[in-house]
Amino acid sequence: MLATLTIRLHLPACSSLKEKRGRIKPLISRLHREFNVSVAEMDLQDRWQETMIVCAMVNSDAVTLRQSLQSVAKWVEANWEDGQIIDEKIEII
Repeated sequence: MLATLTIRLHLPACSSLKEKRGRIKPLISRLHREFNVSVAEMDLQDRWQETMIVCAMVNSDAVTLRQSLQSVAKWVEANWEDGQIIDEKIEII
């Protein structure tokens, strides 16, 4: 099974794409390192103050996937201070 966590983020202090990527890149690296998930910026690359990142995991158990991605979402809510979460969604395929 494949599961994805889509997180839409708002970065109110960013005034350029370079600054936005400077704030997003450490988040993506940390999520990959801490949770062993694949992570990428998937949408809104041309907007200064918004972005959408997607985390993906593969496992044979849907419950494990959902719990793992919920942990990722909770970690982002608690630890990422460069902006705020606008929306998040977990999908299991």
